[in-house]
Amino acid sequence: MFTGIIEELAAVKSISRRGNITNLSVQADKCAEDTKIGDSVSVNGVCLTAVKTGRNMLNFELLDETTRLTNLCRLKVGEKLNLERALKIGGRLSGHFVTGHIDCLGIIRSKNHISGNLCFEIAIPQAAFSGLKFIVCKGSIAVDGISLTIVNIRLNVFSVYIIPHTIQNTTLNFKGPSDRVNIEFDILAKYHH
Repeated sequence: MFTGIIEELAAVKSISRRGNITNLSVQADKCAEDTKIGDSVSVNGVCLTAVKTGRNMLNFELLDETTRLTNLCRLKVGEKLNLERALKIGGRLSGHFVTGHIDCLGIIRSKNHISGNLCFEIAIPQAAFSGLKFIVCKGSIAVDGISLTIVNIRLNVFSVYIIPHTIQNTTLNFKGPSDRVNIEFDILAKYHH
C-alpha cells in the first residue's frame, strides 16, 4: 500500500530482457537506503518487488502483463521515474490509499496554464470507460503514482491542477500531450460502488 506522495525522482539505469522477464535497474538514492529484497516499491505507480538492492540501486523483474498494461514498456535508459516506498504502519497518510495496481493507461490531452495554475487534461481510453464511475470531482486519482485531486470531468477526460512542488519533484515535469500515464482509480471509490 502506498500514499501517492512521491519520495524520489529516480532514473532508469538499465533495461534488459531474459525470456519473458524484463529486468529493470533503477538509480535510486533515497528509496534504496532501507529497501530490502522482497519489499514493494511503487515505480510510476506500479507496485513492483525489489529483487536486488545495493548502494543507490534497485532491481525489479517485470512480467509481460505488467509491461503490456503500464507505461513501463516504453522506458529508456536515463528516463526519470516516480518512486515511493510502501506505507509504514503508523506513518502519515498524506495523499490517499494507492495499491499500485494500474487500472488503465491515460493519455495526456493538454498541459496548460489556466488562471496561473498548471492544468493537465487526461483522457481515459474507451476500453476503461467502466472506470469512469470512479472519477468524481474533488475525488482522488493516482497518475503515474502521484496522488492528485480531480478538478473537472468532461466525458472521458478529467483535469488535475499541479502545484510547482509536484512538477519539480515528479515525472510530470517531463510529460506533455500524447504521453501515456498510469492511472489507478481511487480504491475507496471502487469499494463504494
